[in-house]
Amino acid sequence: MLELCFTRRFSMGHRLIGGQSERCALPHGHNEFVTATLQPVRPARLDGVSNMLVPFEQAKARWHCFVDERLDHALQLSDTDPLLAWFRANEPGRAERIVVTPGDPTTELMACLLMAKLSAILLAEGGLLRVAEIRIEETPTNTVAFSGDPSEMLPQFGPGTEGWWQRADMSIA
Repeated sequence: MLELCFTRRFSMGHRLIGGQSERCALPHGHNEFVTATLQPVRPARLDGVSNMLVPFEQAKARWHCFVDERLDHALQLSDTDPLLAWFRANEPGRAERIVVTPGDPTTELMACLLMAKLSAILLAEGGLLRVAEIRIEETPTNTVAFSGDPSEMLPQFGPGTEGWWQRADMSIA
């Protein structure tokens, strides 16, 4: 099976308030690498002319734009984090740059959310490709890889609730 893989670097800040690590409860940041692996929805023989599934530029353009413009240098906070309410009340312009997650923005959760987001983007672009894997390198020694259906891993929400990760737009909240 042919696969297209591309990696993008971004810097982010977050804090984890629901776990056991006091160290991670303080806002801190990482320089992360996210690698997307794409496969054709319907595998087919190369055509003998262009010999591409789709041009790389076409496959990665909207995704790279999302990573560069929305994830890079954004703060990731849980939807229950009191800092989120503070930003919304005191710095609403900066609050727009906060990636809001259902619970703590762990690397595991972000891999699932980004899999869902890229899947929505690819479907909106015609559904020629599907996401086989999302891999996030949080540090040189810690990497999370996710393949499969993100809806089976993501926290449950009430009926009719839609998260930014389900939309093929540039939203992060």
